[in-house]
Amino acid sequence: MQVQLRAEALIKRTIEISSEAAHLTVKHRQMLIQRDRKTVGSVPCEDIGIVLVDHPGTTYTHAALAQLAESDAALVVCNEQHLPSAILLPLTDHSQVVWRLNDQINASKPLCKQLWKQIVQAKIRAQANVLSADSKAHRKLLDLALQVRSGDTKNVEAQAAQTYWQHFLGEVRFRRDRNADDLNSFLNYGYAVIRAAVARALVAAGLFPALGLHHRNRSNSFCLADDLMEPLRPMVDTRARELHAIGYTDLSVESKRVLLEVLAERVRNGDEVGPLMVHIHRMASSLSKCFAGQAKQLAIPVMIDSNDGTDKTDAD
Repeated sequence: MQVQLRAEALIKRTIEISSEAAHLTVKHRQMLIQRDRKTVGSVPCEDIGIVLVDHPGTTYTHAALAQLAESDAALVVCNEQHLPSAILLPLTDHSQVVWRLNDQINASKPLCKQLWKQIVQAKIRAQANVLSADSKAHRKLLDLALQVRSGDTKNVEAQAAQTYWQHFLGEVRFRRDRNADDLNSFLNYGYAVIRAAVARALVAAGLFPALGLHHRNRSNSFCLADDLMEPLRPMVDTRARELHAIGYTDLSVESKRVLLEVLAERVRNGDEVGPLMVHIHRMASSLSKCFAGQAKQLAIPVMIDSNDGTDKTDAD
């Protein structure tokens, strides 16, 4: 039996500032969006999950940034290419942060390798479900997922990626390039949104985003977020492909809105169904339990689509 989670009751809001410059301030715990010294919108800070700023003329008060942090919201700043380039996250006030950080630091290599195996398998299966269910590529990816071993020592993830991107647009050749425009820019933007949401969830769970399971880079403060977001990438891929199919060629207000809405997409996680943002937090919480020796399996969200036989209709 599946439990339906009400999105409107649980999901935090994503606020985007892009079409016009704005001044963000706060009053009585309400985030005020002002233009020409007039308030054009307001949102309770406690309802905000992410504020994404994509206009260079936007300004902030210190109080606004402090209140966002106090409300456990993340602020994402975009660069000239309209891609997220910085994330402001709150310092965790989790009551067990010291113990959880200690568990994370002392996590054994075998545990980290087993968790990475789960992540890679989930990612490959999600990629398979993006492709046509009756295609050879779909079946090949499912077979590859079964070949993943602890730590993915044979780099099955890369083998799967090669097959996946070759068939991502059907007969049309597509090359994944982080520095390219067109469809690639949709992917870059969507991935950055997911990354910010995962980083926020990790901090809320009392974990340190820089200490990864697999990704390790001195200059990367979000290695763990990069690990956990891997199985979620195909959700962005699907939306990016849909935008490409209906004629969008670059990032616009409308295309970014579609990509941002991935956080509200309904996903399945065990017996529960609800918005992705909620289940990102559940996944982060399950990771902390694995570090503490209280669980062995990550609670990884799964796309609800025709390929896994799940009904796509909304619950009343």
